[in-house]
Amino acid sequence: MLSVRPKVAELTFQLYGRPLHPELFEVFETHTIERRRYTAKIDITGAGHVVCWRYAGMTLTEVAASARQPLPKTRRLMSYSLKGQRADRVECRGGVTYRTNFQLEPTSAEVFWTFQRELSAAGLREGLLHRFNSSRRMPLGAVSYLNFDARERSLFVQAFHTFPDDYAVVKSESLFKLP
Repeated sequence: MLSVRPKVAELTFQLYGRPLHPELFEVFETHTIERRRYTAKIDITGAGHVVCWRYAGMTLTEVAASARQPLPKTRRLMSYSLKGQRADRVECRGGVTYRTNFQLEPTSAEVFWTFQRELSAAGLREGLLHRFNSSRRMPLGAVSYLNFDARERSLFVQAFHTFPDDYAVVKSESLFKLP
């Protein structure tokens, strides 16, 4: 299956208060987490990732995707272009909180390739990793790496997505926390 990334300038970061249809995304890697009080499904997709977190009838879905990706507007709690750096927080019913910070980091070619090698090595030890095909402009394709810490009352997700054509890295950290 051919898997090449969209341009980094096309990316958005969104949060929904609902599940999204799985058919909306081309999923390359997936991992499911089950804890006593919540479940989560973490997917690496063509443009980034999807984290679907469920607790007591509530669903929060975090999406890093292309702006060209047709996604619903219904129950969208936040939406940002992935440019620069941003942090946000959403308080939900019952005391549930969601916090995130993300950034688009342009780098030099040397720093970029070193970082990409380190992500690939980390992905062999833990977390979720996918290596994308080359866009043919660069000799190596992009990498997506998600690491997570699933505790009884919280889920912490770190995501790193590389974009070789732009020598750029998208980094995000998200915390889903029970009251």
